[in-house]
Amino acid sequence: MVFTGARGGQLRRNNFRRLWLRALKNTGLRDVHFHDLRHTGNTLAATGGATTRELMQRMGHSSVRAALIYQHLVNGRDHAITAHVDEQIKKVRPDGPGDASGT
Repeated sequence: MVFTGARGGQLRRNNFRRLWLRALKNTGLRDVHFHDLRHTGNTLAATGGATTRELMQRMGHSSVRAALIYQHLVNGRDHAITAHVDEQIKKVRPDGPGDASGT
């Protein structure tokens, strides 16, 4: 559990709002809703390579619709993949493309 009661136990619903607002104040965050944590966690999971099925399991959904929202966020990874490949090539061929064999 991320948020626990004073004795380390599970929070009750009627205590949570007060503790959530205190946590926001202590961290200097504004306009953050508790559900934003769920969205952030699923976004990080998707960018970390989680499959549609894994996202569905994390979210507790039986439909792929919600999982696809998070996977859509990683569709722009082509640039990152290309940069990684270029970096690996430079490790093997540090002098650059001028020494290419043409293949």
